Amino acid sequence: MPKGSPERTASRKEEIINACEKLYQTMSFKDITLKEIGNETSFSRPTIYNYYRTKEEIFLALFEREYARWNEELNNILRDNEKLTGEQLAEKLASSLANRKQLLKLLAMNNYDMEANSRPELLTSFKVAYGESMKIVRRILTKFCPEKSEREIREIIYVFFPFMFGIYPYTAVTDKQKDAMKQANVDYVYQSIFEITNNCLRKLL
Repeated sequence: MPKGSPERTASRKEEIINACEKLYQTMSFKDITLKEIGNETSFSRPTIYNYYRTKEEIFLALFEREYARWNEELNNILRDNEKLTGEQLAEKLASSLANRKQLLKLLAMNNYDMEANSRPELLTSFKVAYGESMKIVRRILTKFCPEKSEREIREIIYVFFPFMFGIYPYTAVTDKQKDAMKQANVDYVYQSIFEITNNCLRKLL
């Protein structure tokens, strides 16, 4: 880690993550390089190596930030509501994910490669943010679904979190994919992030 104040280090890391995020809006993971990311920052590309050694580490940091932002929304649900019916809770959780399209897009990536090419301490930091999401959802379910046992809550979590990996591919469908589905005579109903998530949660709750 380079010498400098914690504030400067945090600022540099944030700039690198923001550059990655900007590129990810229009480019695929495989096409984004450290050179491309460096071109979007105010400092030289070699400086990036002082903070992140691989492209995967930068994406993992972006991933961690997306979980942290979702955690804020989850905590708002927990804090701002006294009681919620199952349908109301499903709608609020679905809305929170509809606001986190980038999180869902990252979930649809090959996370094995991303994690394999990141240092253990950065992977641990990411897992803390991911684990916090599970903990908050558990607290939400405990508060708003008091009739459910601990086992039922655990089962909901271990169905819903894996389900999240498939939300983006099923809702962000390109014209090319739609045409292929049509040519293959696949009768598929396209849904928004909110719709597909809400439908799943209503059945689980």
